[in-house]
Amino acid sequence: MSFASEAVLIAAKDLRIEARSRVATAQILPFGGIVLLLFAFALDPRRNVLPTVAPGLFWIAVLLSSLLAVSRSFAIEADHGARDGLRLAGLDGGAIFLGKAAAVAVELLALEVILLVGVVGLYDVEVHGLVVIVPAAILATVGLAAAGTVYGVLAAGLRVRETLVPLLVLPAVAPVLLAATRAFELALGEELADAWRWTSLLGVFAVVSSMVGVVAFGPLLEES
Repeated sequence: MSFASEAVLIAAKDLRIEARSRVATAQILPFGGIVLLLFAFALDPRRNVLPTVAPGLFWIAVLLSSLLAVSRSFAIEADHGARDGLRLAGLDGGAIFLGKAAAVAVELLALEVILLVGVVGLYDVEVHGLVVIVPAAILATVGLAAAGTVYGVLAAGLRVRETLVPLLVLPAVAPVLLAATRAFELALGEELADAWRWTSLLGVFAVVSSMVGVVAFGPLLEES
C-alpha cells in the first residue's frame, strides 16, 4: 500500500466513525454556534462594533472548536486497545498523521462554512474578497489541523489529555489566529494586496507544521 493510500485509509476511517457517531454535528457544531452567540450577546449594546471584530470572533470560535475536534480524533482510539492496533498495523507514521489531520481539517472546513453564515447573519457582515478569504481559510484550517494533531498525539496517552491539549495547542496556533484574522479583516475591507501577505504566512505555517507532523508523528505515537 502506498503512502498516499495509507493516509486516505486513515482519513476515511476517522470520517466514517464521525459520520456514524455524529459527534461533530451534535457537539462541535453547536459549541461553535454557542460561542458566536455569546459574543453577539456580549457586544450587542455596541452593535456597530460587531462587523469590525467579526473576523477575530469567527476564528476564536473555529480555534476553540478545533480543540474539541482534535481531542475527539484521539479519543476514538482510546478504548479497546485501538491505539495499539494502529501502532501494530504497519502503517507509516507520516501517513497516519496526514490521514488524521486531513479528517480534522474536513470537519473544520464544514464547520467554518456554517459559522461564516452565522457571522454574516448575526454580525451584519458584508462579505467581500472571497478570492482571498477562501484560500486563507483553507490554509489556516490545514495549519490548525496539523498542529493540533501533533500536540494531540503528545497528550493522547495521558489521563489529563482533555485539559492538556488546550494548553499545548493554543500557544502553538496563536500565529494562525493572528494571520487568519488579519487576512479576513483586510479581505473584507477589500485591501487584497495586504490580505495576501497574511495568507502567505498562513501557507508557511501550514507547510512547516505539516512537515513537522510527518516526521515526528510516528515516534510520538510509539511513545504515547
